[in-house]
Amino acid sequence: MDSLTESSTTTPEPAPVRPGVAARWRAATTVPYLLAAALFAGYTSFALRKHELIRSTGYDLGIFEQAVRGYAHGHAPVAELKGPGFNLLGDHFHPILMLLAPLYRLVPGPQTLLVAQAALFAVAAIPITRAAVRVLGVAGGACVGLAYGLSWGVQEAVTFDFHEICFAVPLLAFCLENLLRRRWVAAVGWALPLVAVKEDLPLTVAAIGGYLLLRGQRRLGAWTVAFGLASAVLIVGVVLPALNPAHRYAYWQAFDAGDAVPGARSVQAGTVLALLAVGLFVAARSPLILLAVPTLAWRFLSDNPSYWGTLYHYNAVPMVIVFAAFVDAVGGRRALDRIGVPDRVAARLRGAAAVGCLVVAFAYVPSRPLWELTDPAFWRPDPRVVAARALLSRIPDGAPVAATNRLSAQLTARCRVRLFPPAGTPVTASWVMADTAVTDWPYAATAVAAEVATLRAAGYRTVAESDGFVLLHR
Repeated sequence: MDSLTESSTTTPEPAPVRPGVAARWRAATTVPYLLAAALFAGYTSFALRKHELIRSTGYDLGIFEQAVRGYAHGHAPVAELKGPGFNLLGDHFHPILMLLAPLYRLVPGPQTLLVAQAALFAVAAIPITRAAVRVLGVAGGACVGLAYGLSWGVQEAVTFDFHEICFAVPLLAFCLENLLRRRWVAAVGWALPLVAVKEDLPLTVAAIGGYLLLRGQRRLGAWTVAFGLASAVLIVGVVLPALNPAHRYAYWQAFDAGDAVPGARSVQAGTVLALLAVGLFVAARSPLILLAVPTLAWRFLSDNPSYWGTLYHYNAVPMVIVFAAFVDAVGGRRALDRIGVPDRVAARLRGAAAVGCLVVAFAYVPSRPLWELTDPAFWRPDPRVVAARALLSRIPDGAPVAATNRLSAQLTARCRVRLFPPAGTPVTASWVMADTAVTDWPYAATAVAAEVATLRAAGYRTVAESDGFVLLHR
């Protein structure tokens, strides 16, 4: 009787975990984080070195630093580079930048924004890699995660100054991971903050609601669609005009409802093909790919050629969607089951797709910014940079300065900076720092040199001049 009682109350010992299974589990849980750490190191190294070489710009790193600097000191996000007293919330809607204020207060400087952006893009690799590991195993998931991190859209975004879109990418990546796992409420929780990143992203939130409707989540999907559309109307129709100096949404005129600009459609088609190519065109089989439509639509409806192509930061949001759609499409069994593909062959096809995805990413790398990390010249001292920094150091902290585009990003942390030459307004700053040897958007070097000559004639004194850089003072 005692033996019966003992056997009925004793908890059986768990079955031993095989070492191979435990090792695979540890790899599956650690690989996404290790990959993100490696990407963060690469992104940060490039961004900081680029800034050190005076290749970052006032448009846009300097502008965003001025805005975050305002938040950090309890003020409005005023960006003097955009104009006197210009509230940057009247240009684009990105209150999420307030999250950077405490970090900037602790470590003020443009480098803080660059490091934060690198971290946010790298963090997005974690959910993308985890989602791929569940479908493709550790090796296949690592291939997809690395392909995301090296993809041309992410490279262009993380290496082009700083932009608010860096917040959207990880939010969207975690949202997509939860959509793939059918965790609908969690997915919406990650999606809702997108409305605070930029004014076009409420439409992406609405598209996520539409995806939920397709999946049979009628109530949650309808609520998400309504929230996204209402947010878009409120932000573009009320908030932005109220904060804009001209009391209007500044980018309405960019949308051309008439004839397309010559050559626009071919450039846009090339961008779509390049986006789909990173996922071997398999991503087109997943309904998740439809979430990229709002972003591509506003870009392609614009008459601004910068929006159409593969440069700058505009493809970061579609890129993360393409990778999630790739995982969804590769993980689906219906097409393979219909043609009777055995499980072992299907597993090999998925593994080949993951490797192919990485191969495509590597094929783009030599033509994209991060390739410069392998160039010894990128790490050598530059005599022109040394000359520029010698002149910049002579400008006192807190001084009002007018500076050309790239030089202005070197000053926004400690001076009141406006763009030189100013558009249609006289120069009022007591200090002027200009590069008269190299063309720097938006003015040719000859135009800058002519403006410098005009200021000299008007009474500005040449403090120093070296290697094409000129420092004036009045």
